[in-house]
Amino acid sequence: QVQLVESGGGLVQPGGSLRLSCAASGIIFSTYVMGWYRQAPGKQRELVATITSGGNTNYADSVKGRFTISRDNARNTAALQMNSLKPEDTAVYYCNARRTTVPARDYWGQGTQVTVSS
Repeated sequence: QVQLVESGGGLVQPGGSLRLSCAASGIIFSTYVMGWYRQAPGKQRELVATITSGGNTNYADSVKGRFTISRDNARNTAALQMNSLKPEDTAVYYCNARRTTVPARDYWGQGTQVTVSS
């Protein structure tokens, strides 16, 4: 059974930091692009960052320079280090695993709440 489990969300003041973690099981981890997405109330889910197995990264402009995505292929984990958090970062954050082989396939974690508020 495929499972993605996020952890590390919580409440933080503006300017603070959080580190989100995603533990994957049931997949050949190295064949998946890992990503973080977020969804705020009333808004569509949006890309935050992605990272390929080889370490190539992509970030949304809104988080570039503040967030860092990483992965550990040996431990089947991905992480999102979030610094200089802003209230507009408040959302449910979802871990995503996208299979790079045909057919395309996405797996999603259950989400973890991040709230940035004073």
